[in-house]
Amino acid sequence: MGKKLRIGIIGCGGIANGKHLPALKTCSDLAEIVYFCDLVEERAQKAAKEYGIPGAKVCTDYKELIADPTIDVVHVCTPNRSHSFITVDALEAGKHVMCEKPMAINAEEAKKMVDAAKRTGKKLTIGYQNRQRNDALYIKKECEDGTLGEIYYAKATALRRRAVPTWGVFMNEYEQGGGPLIDIGTHALDLTLWCMNNYKPKYCVGTVYHKLGEKFPTGNAWGDWKPGDLTTEDSAFGFIVMENGATIVLESSWALNMVDTREAITTLCGTDGGADMLDGVRINGIRNGRQYVLKPDLNAGGVAFYEGAGNGKPEDREARNWLNAVLNDTDPFVLPEQAYCVSRILGGIYESAKTGKPYYFD
Repeated sequence: MGKKLRIGIIGCGGIANGKHLPALKTCSDLAEIVYFCDLVEERAQKAAKEYGIPGAKVCTDYKELIADPTIDVVHVCTPNRSHSFITVDALEAGKHVMCEKPMAINAEEAKKMVDAAKRTGKKLTIGYQNRQRNDALYIKKECEDGTLGEIYYAKATALRRRAVPTWGVFMNEYEQGGGPLIDIGTHALDLTLWCMNNYKPKYCVGTVYHKLGEKFPTGNAWGDWKPGDLTTEDSAFGFIVMENGATIVLESSWALNMVDTREAITTLCGTDGGADMLDGVRINGIRNGRQYVLKPDLNAGGVAFYEGAGNGKPEDREARNWLNAVLNDTDPFVLPEQAYCVSRILGGIYESAKTGKPYYFD
């Protein structure tokens, strides 16, 4: 093939080292990482040494990175508050952008990103890698084939019992824009909207709780935090009605007194059948007057749902699919307009919880 894409990484912390950099390393036939930026220079240097090409550049100011005319693609891996303005600046500088989820701290900032992508003609996608899981791809195909019929009820679930992330700025509401709703609830909602292919919300009702943040000892999987450190909610719930009348219930928590916890899954109920991820993939319906449950073996290979699917990790598939979209000038797997809808709904739930009233979308 021709020249490889040249990638710059903005933010060399946990999500970059845990997801983006290892995934991009599996795509060395398509791209090379040439520039690393982090407010802590040592972090950028460490990432460059491990994942960069020989002579990879390092900086602490993202504007220096995006000013490099040789860079084709930028990955934004910073705290949520800076997603929007860094992404907009990178798009304006002529770069294609992969931004880690959630799209932004609120819908207004997310809209700026969508508008910038349209204005510049550059590609923008958001890191919802859970779409690339085998179970998600299988259920999506069943939805596209019409197995479920009209999907009119769904549940988006992201529930942890006691697993508050105590590193980075996860517990800082100012930097993150919220807690479990915007952190893991966003994945469950994205999966649900994508499978339903429904991005037209009408109104929502939300409740947000700060109940367990000051109860010590916490029993938290990653240890206790200090009193006052957890400024986000510990759980949040939403009831969403779409323009076509479909209903979605969204459940999210980092800390909740329950045993049956599940993260980033969807349950879908349609006129002809249903699907869930409660015990692997289960497709249910009526056949020959009898109820049935189908449980496909997702470990036995199957359809290549999109170019380069393979049997790799979701984040590896995400990276390869994204780079192929840039190279082949095709739509990315996650469209910015879809991610913007997720941000709109999350913001509506927070606003409803604040006012105690339903939030109506324009």
